[in-house]
Amino acid sequence: MNQELINAVEFIHKEKNIPMEVLTDAIEAALITAYKKNYTDHKNVSIDLNMETGAYHVISRKDVVAEVEDPTAEIDLLTAQNYNPAYEIGDPFDEDVTPQDFNRVGAQAAKQAVMQRIRDAERGILYDEFINKEDEVLTGLIDRVDHRFVYIQLGKTDAVLAESERMPNESYIPNERIKVYVNKVEQTTKGPQIFVSRTHPNLLKRLFEEEVPEIFDGTVEVMSVAREAGERSKISVYAKNTDVDAVGSCVGARGARVEAIVDELNGEKIDIVLWDEDPKVFVKNALSPSQVVSVNVDEENKSTVVVVPDHQLSLAIGKKGQNARLAAKLTGWKIDIKSESDALNEGISND
Repeated sequence: MNQELINAVEFIHKEKNIPMEVLTDAIEAALITAYKKNYTDHKNVSIDLNMETGAYHVISRKDVVAEVEDPTAEIDLLTAQNYNPAYEIGDPFDEDVTPQDFNRVGAQAAKQAVMQRIRDAERGILYDEFINKEDEVLTGLIDRVDHRFVYIQLGKTDAVLAESERMPNESYIPNERIKVYVNKVEQTTKGPQIFVSRTHPNLLKRLFEEEVPEIFDGTVEVMSVAREAGERSKISVYAKNTDVDAVGSCVGARGARVEAIVDELNGEKIDIVLWDEDPKVFVKNALSPSQVVSVNVDEENKSTVVVVPDHQLSLAIGKKGQNARLAAKLTGWKIDIKSESDALNEGISND
């Protein structure tokens, strides 16, 4: 190897933090492959490589035998003893078989091996970086859009936003900045594949963590999230300290905190409700903004019958059932909503 390649190996070792033995093994393997591709006289070869000087030798190992059947892997006893009378049948016989014209071929093979190790190392570094960012929100730059994916630049690599993970009320325009939730990171032969989402419920949770200091420091806890991306979401919050207004902390002064998140999500409506361990209270809160007269709980089936004023029925159910559906997702309870009139006719208690 020439001095330039030796210097490159040393640089990669230090800057990319690749162990020297990994680089050495890669170069030796590449030299062996190059030799076997160009020369067939010897079957079992190894490389004696000096990384300080760059000098290397191809060493052939053959078995000492009484009668040679495979000259590429065996040597007869008499010939071996011409080199050293101590040889016996069964001994390994090592010989320097470096071809005189191997320098050019070997140098190219070594260079390719080093470059491949650089690519592998960079892929590994990127994977290690992003695997630790699963379940986090990152800001990227929209690179390009095709029929399958929106490609988003995240530093030195691109993430992919599939059609199923896009919000229906959004357009994706190249060179615009966007926040995305890192859904999954996979290692591939071409490097890490990063899958991101704009529809995942945890995107909303992470945005509240960024915007609300009380959530970030644990004073207020996000208990559950229900989301129909681009349209409406519900988030339940709770503070162990009764002096802390959990909902007010998330709303912010004059609604500034929640409005910042609404803007990030292109106008998606967000209901912030107070979590409660009592399912009656929690379900009642979750059906906000509608009024609730009573909540009847069936613990065994984890279901509820909710009674609302007649004039609040459509509000409680919501457009196409959205409010009730989100409340059920948020609480984990089945919710059957009835007007006071229907409840009275069916003999349902309003207690």
